[in-house]
Amino acid sequence: MGRYLLKIGLVFIILLLGQTLFAQEKKLEKGKKKYDRYQYIDAQKTYLKIIEKGYKDADLLKNLANSYYFNSQFKEALPWYKELIDSYTDEVEPEHYFRYAQTLRANEYYKEADKYMQKFIELTPDNETKLLLDSSEYLGRIDFQSGRYEIENSSVNSSYTDFGTTFYDRFVVFSSSRDTLIFEKTIHQWNDASFLDLYKAEYDPTNGELSEIEKFSKTINTKFHESTPVFTKDGQTVYFTRNNFNEGKYGKDEKGINRLKIYRSFKKEQGGWTTPESLSFNSNEYSVAHPALNIDEKILYFSSDMPGGKGLSDIYKVTINPDGSFGEPENLGSRINTPGKDTFPFISANNDLYFASNGHMGLGGLDVFVTRLNPETKEEGLVINVGKPVNSSKDDFAFIVDDKSKRGYFSSNRQGGVGGDDIYSFLQLEDLKSFCKITIAGVITDKDTNEILPGAKISVYDSSNSLIQSFIVGVEASYNQQVECGSKYFIRAEKEEYVTLERLVNTLDETQTMNIPLAMEKKIKSADVGDDLAKILSLKPIYFDFNGDYIRTDATIELAKIVEVMNQYPQMKVEVRSHTDSHGDDQYNLELSERRAKATVAYIIDKGIAVDRLMGKGYGETQPINDCGNDTNCKKSEYQLNRRSEFIIIK
Repeated sequence: MGRYLLKIGLVFIILLLGQTLFAQEKKLEKGKKKYDRYQYIDAQKTYLKIIEKGYKDADLLKNLANSYYFNSQFKEALPWYKELIDSYTDEVEPEHYFRYAQTLRANEYYKEADKYMQKFIELTPDNETKLLLDSSEYLGRIDFQSGRYEIENSSVNSSYTDFGTTFYDRFVVFSSSRDTLIFEKTIHQWNDASFLDLYKAEYDPTNGELSEIEKFSKTINTKFHESTPVFTKDGQTVYFTRNNFNEGKYGKDEKGINRLKIYRSFKKEQGGWTTPESLSFNSNEYSVAHPALNIDEKILYFSSDMPGGKGLSDIYKVTINPDGSFGEPENLGSRINTPGKDTFPFISANNDLYFASNGHMGLGGLDVFVTRLNPETKEEGLVINVGKPVNSSKDDFAFIVDDKSKRGYFSSNRQGGVGGDDIYSFLQLEDLKSFCKITIAGVITDKDTNEILPGAKISVYDSSNSLIQSFIVGVEASYNQQVECGSKYFIRAEKEEYVTLERLVNTLDETQTMNIPLAMEKKIKSADVGDDLAKILSLKPIYFDFNGDYIRTDATIELAKIVEVMNQYPQMKVEVRSHTDSHGDDQYNLELSERRAKATVAYIIDKGIAVDRLMGKGYGETQPINDCGNDTNCKKSEYQLNRRSEFIIIK
């Protein structure tokens, strides 16, 4: 964090005007009465003096701690943040936990810093992501992602069924029923009797073309189904799908349904493959199919209709132990799985999970979807339809991609193909488009005058306090910055002669412009005869109990600020004005406000201010600051604005 000079003004400096100056002012103001001009600077001095006298509240501690923090005086800020958080927990905003953590780190209290940074994170949760879209939205989102692929029917396709590709060394291995001379459409649905074998074709990564087709292995291929293989990166292990040929004719049970299992085989040193072994979590009661490996090859993903799932088939994961055994299968949950079919998982080198589903919103049949396997943001957790032309109104599935070359393959039974299921090659022209675009925008103004402040410096920091962008606003004093969705940012405004201002912004998970205006307060303010010290010092309202006229405890700190300023400037005289709202009898309100004004004056006198420097007057409900007078129907908060105390400078 950079070093920023900041002095918050609350101390008045008398600027005595000479007779000549007064004469000039008198002419300019056309008879305006003579007045003294006061200004204030250096809040730290005033805050410290008030605290030394035993007055404390959350706002005082916040202001004092922040004044040191923004000046990079982390050692001085530390005790005030600590007291704020220890003593006024219910009044601490998340950003104060953040600043306290940063202050602790600057003072090398790392363990404590981590504790309060975690508290900050807990208090600023990301917004819930919308995973389900209504029909009016999802088609538009599919169109938004469409056109990112250039596809072509692969030259390896036959007039039979070809599907389920995987990369293996310089080859692509796929499933085909071409040598069985049996034509069956949609063989991937597990309940057909065609015989599938694994084939390999040489792969040209420059153009995706496949050539020199031959059967993969006599050991692995049998007279029953073999399909959807995946290989380890070293090419020494293969997992693939095979139907349960030990049960019934062609592997069907008594209901005529194929049960599928995943098998594993290892490459022999002398060439060829070992006899495939059935994995431990296979079953004759349900299917386990279509294996995929994560990046470090320690987790196997697959599809299954085992009991306890979300739908017709779900995607699961299982840990591969160092000795080659397996843990317990774990359902990927409702973010991925639906009441429909969720199947054919593939994990890319970028750690994206691609899979086919007819339960997520699609164009018809199975569509290909993608999501981040381990999302760090809500947007990464979205399950996104990859769009046309990969997806169609038919079944589109078994998607694989080489993230480096941007080339890959998928399978489809769409019209216009060569056979039943066909293999399509593609070139990815563009990465996945972000649905969510957040723009933070606003205008920089003077808090008191509402005038715009061109030339102010805006800095945007992320939740790690790293600077994202810094710039100077132009003549319109407006700024806009595009940031990520579902994240936290600090927007800081700085300008000479103004108090540094910072706002915590939690961005949402939907595209939008967030209006964050920044009203900056001057370090030095003028205070003229007729000005209200309550406004200049940003006092909280001086509240009284219902029908009461004694000074409440919560008002003593605000009055201490008045006392401190009047102590510093003994020539200042103030009129205390008390006002009520319009509820109740007019005369009674006038008398009540008179008692409250006198009680306030008496309290200030009791703190050492001379009697002749103060006067008090009650105005009842005669001077409302809005239209909430008698016989009106205003909100409670609007009436409350009229129940106020003013401290008007009269000399």
